[in-house]
Amino acid sequence: MTEGNENVPFSFYYMATDIQIRQIEQLVDATIAAEPEYFRVQVKIKPTNNVKVFIEGDKGITIEKCVQFNRALYKKLDESGLFPTGDFSLEVSSPGLDEPLKERRQYARNIGHEVEVLFNDGSKKVGKLVQVAEADIIIESIEGKGKKAVTQQLVIPFNNIKTTTVQIKF
Repeated sequence: MTEGNENVPFSFYYMATDIQIRQIEQLVDATIAAEPEYFRVQVKIKPTNNVKVFIEGDKGITIEKCVQFNRALYKKLDESGLFPTGDFSLEVSSPGLDEPLKERRQYARNIGHEVEVLFNDGSKKVGKLVQVAEADIIIESIEGKGKKAVTQQLVIPFNNIKTTTVQIKF
């Protein structure tokens, strides 16, 4: 903490960041609103005021589209006064392949892909994502080998999921 802020609770700094994130999320949503095939996945702010915005599209997102959103969003952020000294940087990208799925639309975009679901209790299940509904997903997995292999479908409510990551196969 800086000098003179001894009486400010440490949690204040986290709340201020949460407020900033919500305000930036609103700016992102306004920036992409004209193109409904794109959606905000997440906004992060690093202590150095590096703002990271993750945007995805129902059919993917190009680097050119990220650049376009970055330019529009940078101008809105600069004008917003959220960083009064103008001391911030902005990165707009799609979430990386190693990032967990966060939005229902990301799940829908990954139907047919192999996913690993980490449950709230710490257990895991790997299978092919076959369906996404409002409250749950269905994955299909093969148990056993050879003639004893059995295909099973498992319905997993979203509220039982801690994280879901797409599995990359080479």
